[in-house]
This record gives sequence, structure tokens and C-alpha cells, in this order.
Amino acid sequence: MRLKTKLVLAITALVFLISGVLSLVYVSQLLDEAIRQSYDTNRLLANQVRFALQQALEAGLKDQKFDPNYPGQLRDLAAQAIRQNKPLKDMLDSGIRYSFTVYDVNIGDTDRRVLLSTNADSLDMPMPVRQNYDQLLNSNPIQLTALVFGPPKVFDVVVPLERNGEPFATVHVGVRTTLLSAVYKPWLEEAFTLTGFALVTALVVAFLLGNLALRPLEEISMQLDYWSSPNVQGEEEEEPSQDTPDRVSDKIERIGQRMRNVEEVFSALKENLDQILGNLQDGVLLFTHDGRAVVTSDAARRLLHLDSKNILGFHAREIFDRSTVLGNALRDAFETRTTLVQEEILTESGRRIRASMDFIHDDYTRMGLGVLVTLHDLESVAQIESELELSRRMAAIGRLTSGVGHEVKNPINAIVVHLELLKNKLDGTSPGAKRHLEVIDAEIRRLDRVVQTLVDFSRPVELQLSEHDLRQVIGDVTTLAAAEFSTRNVTLTAQFPSKPLTAKIDADLLKQAVLNVIQNGAQAMPDGGRLDVILEESYKAAVLRITDEGPGIPDEIRGKIFDLYFTTKAGGSGIGLAMTYRILQLHHGSIEVESNQNRGTEFRLRIPLTAAEWGRRHLLPAGSETLKGLGE
Repeated sequence: MRLKTKLVLAITALVFLISGVLSLVYVSQLLDEAIRQSYDTNRLLANQVRFALQQALEAGLKDQKFDPNYPGQLRDLAAQAIRQNKPLKDMLDSGIRYSFTVYDVNIGDTDRRVLLSTNADSLDMPMPVRQNYDQLLNSNPIQLTALVFGPPKVFDVVVPLERNGEPFATVHVGVRTTLLSAVYKPWLEEAFTLTGFALVTALVVAFLLGNLALRPLEEISMQLDYWSSPNVQGEEEEEPSQDTPDRVSDKIERIGQRMRNVEEVFSALKENLDQILGNLQDGVLLFTHDGRAVVTSDAARRLLHLDSKNILGFHAREIFDRSTVLGNALRDAFETRTTLVQEEILTESGRRIRASMDFIHDDYTRMGLGVLVTLHDLESVAQIESELELSRRMAAIGRLTSGVGHEVKNPINAIVVHLELLKNKLDGTSPGAKRHLEVIDAEIRRLDRVVQTLVDFSRPVELQLSEHDLRQVIGDVTTLAAAEFSTRNVTLTAQFPSKPLTAKIDADLLKQAVLNVIQNGAQAMPDGGRLDVILEESYKAAVLRITDEGPGIPDEIRGKIFDLYFTTKAGGSGIGLAMTYRILQLHHGSIEVESNQNRGTEFRLRIPLTAAEWGRRHLLPAGSETLKGLGE
């Protein structure tokens, strides 16, 4: 069944129900009022008959003598007086003639025999057995309707006449239900006519309302036809006889399915784009024609020193900060719409950035479509080359130490054995010779420790990777170091983020790497000072910044501090920072150093976070690697 048909039927049924209920209430009220009005009228007639009866008896029985011991004699005299009284007969005839509901009028005696009646055949007959009119008065609307419009019945309005305080005669005015229904039939016809008119009106109104209610759906359907593309393969054609709401629902469902498909494709493309931009070393920013950012890479946010992780939708004025050299240059070019082609910009920190800004136009309308900004960090290229060179050097040192360690270890063992034999043979000789032997023994053992260190450094490392909260791992290191530094006038402060930073690491190796850097920072302040350890999240990685207040690292040796055995401290081994560098590489991380003469040094250790932290694939775990593998 169509929706329009349902609407028509529903509205029609509702109007019919309302009109029917109102008609029934109206008819019931009319009927009740008619029953009461008929009762009042017929009661008045009965009282008038009783009054005429009383006068007839007084006139007819006047001067009449009868024996009280014979009640029948009095009845006969009363019947004769009543039947001979012309005014009484005229009263009964007028009641029948002028009342529309009176069926008959009877006057009965105490024995319920008819003394006088409008029906001549009823004289001296038993009084008809009828229900009292009070039953009509006390009936509910349903019962009253059934009595009046049901099988014909006669109800009596009874008025008694008393003599000396005792019943003597009764007046019975009979009211027939068929006469009542005949009187009020025009009212019923009027009510049913009104109901029929309401029904026809309801049909017309329902039809108009149905069309009016469905017109917006028709317009929506046409709009959906306009916006939806032609049916693609696999979609079912809509049936021509299909109802309008069903057609609209099907069209919305098809458009929704297409939108879901497009959303899935868009999500996949966005994820791929995010992965590509995340792996780019160059900064990329794409703006709309009104200057709103729609594509940004992590490298761009890092080069522009933007704290917000999500700057999509930001205006170029909010992104390019005039307080920085790079932001000021890009802001000027953006506002003046000047194209930049490989423009080299020297930032306030000494970093060289090569910037390009291209304004994209429509070839046909020549209207601006957007702006593409690319930032190339020249320092990062040099830094990568330096790290590759350092890795190559460390790989070469690893190969060398591995071979030297094995070649030197055996002769040292032989020298130690023969030295012990020589000690036994020279036992008891001069103390001078013994002292020389002890010096030779100590130096050989020190040489053995050095060789063993070389062997350990070049040995493959088995990483025991598991997920850890970096706050807890770094916190254990700072707690251990703070107790030692308190005796050396070094104040260690630690600052950690409020949320966990989870990384897949070898906790013991990472603790060793961090402890090496912290100890170097403390040793750079022999007279004491402040050592800050700050852990923070930056671009899908955790960054640990360790800053001291030492004299700084001279520029000429800054590139050598991660070389094996390079040290400027008396008694230093030159292994700590090299081992730290190697541990960070094994964890797919990096270590950077920034130092200013007489203003301290800052080491930045970058550790990738797990996929759960930044919503991408897990990093491949670093396996067993030698120093040679790190450099290649």
C-alpha cells in the first residue's frame, strides 16, 4: 500500500472517528433531553387527568349513598361517575390528540382494572402490565438508545389518586418507544448527515494533505537525482511504481554507500599521504586560495618551530611567525605573493634552509587555487653525511679492533704466562728486578683490559626488546645519578610529561646510554652547576634533552666526540659516547649535540615511540648487529 493511500485512510479514519464520537455524544444528549422533556410533558398530562378525575368523582358521588361493607358498590358508583363525566373524557382525548408520544391514557382502580381508557375495548379489563417510565430516566446512553430504537415497548407514567389517605385510583399515561423514535428521527438523520459530510470532507482533505505532505519528498527526490551520478555497475535500478519515500530512502542509501566508499578511499589515501609526509626530510605545506593549510608535514612543523601537532585549517598568518627569520621571510613572500625559487635563508640558530613558494593558478580562469611551500634543510643533509661518515669510521674501527683484539690477545696471554715463569725463576733476586717485573705485569694486565674492551665493543649485541614507559626508565637513571651528584655540588633536575611515552627498547642498554651522557655532563662541571634532564614528545618520537652549564665543546672537536677512544678528560676511556651512539642506532634512534662556548652543551636523544603511540605500523626490531653493519 502506498504512503499516500495510507495517509488518506489514516486522516479519513481519524476525522470519521472524531465526527462519529461527537455525533454519538450529540445524539445521546438529545435523546436524554428528549426523554426528560417527554416525561415532564406526560407527567403534566397525568396530573391534569388526575385533577379532572378528582372533580368527576366529587361531582358524580355527591349525595350518593352506599354501604361501606360492599366495596364493589363504591367502585360501580365511581365507574359510573367517571364514564359519564364529559370533561374527563375530553381531557383523555386531548392528551391523545395533541401529544406526539402518548400511546394511551388509562384510569384504573385499586384492583388494577380499567375504569376509563382512551381505548374503549379496555373498559373493565385488567390494567396492562408495563414498565415504569423511570426505567428510561435511569438508563445510560447505550441502554437508552437500545430501548428507544429497539423493539417497540410502552412505558407508563403513573400518578395515584388517594381517598382518606388510601389509594383509590391511578392514572396511567402510556408512552410508546416507536413514537419517541419517530419524534427524534429527524435529529438522527441530521447527525448522520453531518457525519457523512465530515467523512467526505475528510477524504478530500486527506488527499490534499497527502499531496502536500509528499511534495517535499518529491522535491528531495529530484534534488537527489540531480546530485547523484548515474547508476554504476552493481547498483539496482529503482522500480517505477515504487513509492516516493521508498525511492528517496533507496537514493539516500545509495548516496550514503558511495560516500562511505569515498571515505574509505580518502582515509587510505590520507594514511598513505601521512606516511609519505612523515618520512620526508623536507618540509611541505599546501594552502588553499584563502590561505588555509590543508597539508603539512612533520618536517615543516619542526623547521618552523610549531608546537601544535595539528595545524590543518590554520591561516598562513598563524603559521609563519614574524619573530623568526624563516617565518618572517615566508610571511613577506606570502602576503606580497612573491614566488620563491630555492631561496636560501639563514636562521637565527645558524641553520641554512632552502625555501620555495609556488602559487598555483587555474590555466583557464587564471584564478588562484593555492600555495605550495617546500623547505629543504641543508644542515640536515650535512648532518646525515656527518653521521654516515661517523658510522663508516666506527665500522672501520670496529673491523680494526676486532682483528687487533684477536691478534693481540694471544701474544698477551703468552707474555703473561712467561712472565709468571720468569717471576718464579728470579725469586729471591734483587728487589729492583722484582719491582721491574711487577711494573711489566701491571702494564700487561692494563693492555689486556684495553684489548678486552675492544673485543667487547665489536661483539654483536643481542637486544632484549620490550615495551616500556620511558618516564620510568629515565626516572631510574636520574634517581641513581642524583644520589652520586649530590656530593659533587651538581644539581640534577628532571622534567617528564604527564602522559606515558611508550617505546620498544632494551631498557638496560638505554639506561647505560643515558647514564653515559648524564655523567659526561656532570664531569663537564667540576665546580658544580645545574644539569637539566627533560623528556618530551616531538613528531612521533620521544626526545630526551640533557643540558649542562659547562664550558661547552669547541667547534674543532665537536665532530669527533662520538669517535671510539676520543676523549679530552684525563683518565677517560673515550668509549662512553661511542657506546651511546651505537645503542641509539640499534634502537633506530639518533643523538644530536648543540654546544655554545662558555654557555653549556645540550645532548638530544631521539627514540621512536611504538605504533600504539602514533597510530602507525610497528618499527622493525633491531636484531644482532656488529659495528660494521651500523656503518653500512
